[in-house]
Amino acid sequence: MKILVLNGPNLNMLGIREPDIYGKSTYNDLCELINGYAVKKGIDVEIYQSNHEGTLVDKIQQAYNVFDGIVINPAAYTHTSIALLDALKAVGIPAVEVHISDVSAREAFRQISYIREACKATVSGKGFSGYLEAIDILLGE
Repeated sequence: MKILVLNGPNLNMLGIREPDIYGKSTYNDLCELINGYAVKKGIDVEIYQSNHEGTLVDKIQQAYNVFDGIVINPAAYTHTSIALLDALKAVGIPAVEVHISDVSAREAFRQISYIREACKATVSGKGFSGYLEAIDILLGE
């Protein structure tokens, strides 16, 4: 199985950005965790981060006929991007939405997820381990 892990804006700032919400671990720490888990599970992963909506749309489109699943943390684009929703719907690749923080306990605007309807599940508020849970969902575990 081949899984694309997509991360949206400001996730490259993990460890610096609001550590009281996101923790002190860095983006590199997250990538190492995911890559180590992929080795343990015997799957291939590609991890990608961008602060640009169109670049994320391009990456989703390029995943067509290449990846078996997508783990996506669209970050702020969760609440604003119909383009990401449309891209996920267009490629039809099983996807799981993930959020490091518990978005349901945060600001009112964070209660809206445009991409959720194109995802088979959402994992929220479990820190970095939420990515591993999302991978397991895609693996059917």
